[in-house]
Amino acid sequence: MEKLKHALEFGGILSKDDIDTVAGSFQLKMLNPGDHFHRIGKVANEIAFVDHGAIRVYAAEANGTEVTKYFVRPNQFAVELESYYSRQVGKDGIQAVIPTEVYIIHQNAFQQLLEKIPNLFIYFKAVSEAHLLNKITDGDFLNYGSSKTKYVEFLRRYPDLAHQVPLQYIASYLKITP
Repeated sequence: MEKLKHALEFGGILSKDDIDTVAGSFQLKMLNPGDHFHRIGKVANEIAFVDHGAIRVYAAEANGTEVTKYFVRPNQFAVELESYYSRQVGKDGIQAVIPTEVYIIHQNAFQQLLEKIPNLFIYFKAVSEAHLLNKITDGDFLNYGSSKTKYVEFLRRYPDLAHQVPLQYIASYLKITP
């Protein structure tokens, strides 16, 4: 819970009381490797905060091959955003790749918090923008260079993941073979 509270301090947008209220609305959930936080074809109705471990966001190609789009590491939020906001079935799955502890909040509880704490919307907008900028930066190294260059850059950027996540997921993310 302390990591979640610390993450909610980002940008100094939320007051201490707001942080305590928001954090208190999340529930701890344990995920084993292979457990899904969100399944493809389901409507997303929860947001997760990774406290410990790692999860991957993936899509399935027409032939059934799963392609890892990115990893969510400790101190990051995860949600199948398009499904969450559109209330349509999701195209991406979200799955634990190692033993993972997440704090989750259901959409109804989150909506109540947004009404009670107006700055919460501003906070999540700032977090979303920071996440988007990270994804743009990651896209640069994923699209250029040899397999070795991509892997070396992955090791440099994410040494914690490189030593924990199964190689097949890393290879899928890097668009190379294991």
